[in-house]
Amino acid sequence: MNTSFNEAYIERCSKETETMIANESSSFLNHPITYLKDHKSEFLYVESVLFEEIGVEAISLEVDDVFGTYDVMLGLKLQKKFEKMLKEQLNQSLQSDEAKFDLMFSHDDGLWDLNFALNYVDGYREDITIHEALQLIHQFLSTLVHTIKQTTTS
Repeated sequence: MNTSFNEAYIERCSKETETMIANESSSFLNHPITYLKDHKSEFLYVESVLFEEIGVEAISLEVDDVFGTYDVMLGLKLQKKFEKMLKEQLNQSLQSDEAKFDLMFSHDDGLWDLNFALNYVDGYREDITIHEALQLIHQFLSTLVHTIKQTTTS
């Protein structure tokens, strides 16, 4: 599976105003993820075919001002009936005793609004690049969606 984000659409945005600071090329992904700790007033907005293939329009990635974790925010195209299974999978997959995720179904757009801390995803390290973080997020979401779909069809 190709998990390269070289074709991704990447924006650096202001947390305060949600306006775009800069549109970035794929070379920006070579920055260490700690870039976000050094620029706490910014968040990354990333669109990619790789995310779309698993039912995710785009993701936002930022550092949580209170906990200092790397927060991933997204909308997940999955039917509301999968709520119990989705919560179970998230609880099993995220490695922490802390509040691991926020999940809410939006009837307006038919998406699950999901926020989780990348720090609790298996394979996370503080020294990864933004590209490696996106690969980890993609792998995590892909496994989550696949597991839920497999369970419902068997």
